[in-house]
Amino acid sequence: MSSAPEHEPTLPPLTTERVAQRLDARGSVYGRDTDGDLVGRWDTHPFWFITMGRTKEYLQVRGRWARQVPGTEFGNILLGANTWSETMVWPKVYVRIEDQQVAVYTEHTVDYQDGVTDEQLDLHLTGGIASALRFFAMLDERYPDAAPTQPVARQPEPPVAYHDPARPTVE
Repeated sequence: MSSAPEHEPTLPPLTTERVAQRLDARGSVYGRDTDGDLVGRWDTHPFWFITMGRTKEYLQVRGRWARQVPGTEFGNILLGANTWSETMVWPKVYVRIEDQQVAVYTEHTVDYQDGVTDEQLDLHLTGGIASALRFFAMLDERYPDAAPTQPVARQPEPPVAYHDPARPTVE
């Protein structure tokens, strides 16, 4: 007869610092915004790594398409987002108008109230970034002439393996 342990093993808690450590481990280029959230660019698209919730137990990887199209394309892009969401598990995609232009966002959020391993964080970061980049690539193909949302200063390429699906770019 076996007995259950008195206390279940606990995982390390989610923190912004742990997310930063995982980004550092993959050679990512990122900074912090005014709210203290981590932010970087992958294939020119900005991504935020946000901890939220009452005890900061949720991690959200939020991406924004780095192109602009006129507000008149809102319906077409919304239909594309809905089609994606009907067939894909993540990321969540939403579309809104900002300054008369269509803005497209992706989000991949997970609750880590019971803690999280480094491997789970790596999987979350890779999945959140890579799935968003797949959606953004689809938009780039549909709108090849769309203007970038803002110019980005050229920096040296970070030392990251090319096969990493979440490899950062700084152009």
